[in-house]
Amino acid sequence: MHLFYTPDLKDNTYRLSEEESKHCVRVLRLTEGNTLYLVDGRGQFCEAVITSAHPKACELKIVNRKTEYGKREFRLTMAVSPTKNIDRYEWFLEKATEIGIDAVIPVIGRYSERKEIKPDRLEKVMVSAIKQSIKAYLPTLELTQSFKTVVKMPFSGQKFIAHCYEGEKVLLQNAVIKGNDVLVLIGPEGDFSAEEVESAIMEGFIPVSLGEARLRTETAALVACHTVNLINQ
Repeated sequence: MHLFYTPDLKDNTYRLSEEESKHCVRVLRLTEGNTLYLVDGRGQFCEAVITSAHPKACELKIVNRKTEYGKREFRLTMAVSPTKNIDRYEWFLEKATEIGIDAVIPVIGRYSERKEIKPDRLEKVMVSAIKQSIKAYLPTLELTQSFKTVVKMPFSGQKFIAHCYEGEKVLLQNAVIKGNDVLVLIGPEGDFSAEEVESAIMEGFIPVSLGEARLRTETAALVACHTVNLINQ
């Protein structure tokens, strides 16, 4: 299946960008009459036929259109601190997008070593992941936020914070309620500070464990993402 990301998809005809046209015609060697598929990142999944295989402006006709393709009954938001090595954060975004995630909030805590990200690069990683996993929804990459801002933001679903301190914690898999919106906080390599954890609990976040192993930031985030999706199967 040849899948293209077309965020401005509206009408029953469409022209691929020059870059995508070249990939379609020169690399994939598709020509007039061949079928390909389009997603707009907002739930549209379309079957299209090539009407003009020009390598700089490939023209398409939409022959079948589905809306809300693969829409889920819950939303998962992951507030994850950017890792010192940004490649690890990109790995998390790629795999989480493939598994299923709706929004990502890069959160900056007291012990965060990386405080800036390049959103354009991260969005490209997610676009590639929805094409790989045949998804019609592109996760939202929110602006980088401080920990204080994130814990106080309005959220009507279940709120969890994973941390490595001693104390009462419930396994995430035992806390998630199927069908509920979920927000999970994952800290940086140095974890959240004890004061941050306490302030999150005061704001209604439930402290959770992801198991006995001590996990890297990106691994912990992916385990949480997979757990929430598994409960909602």
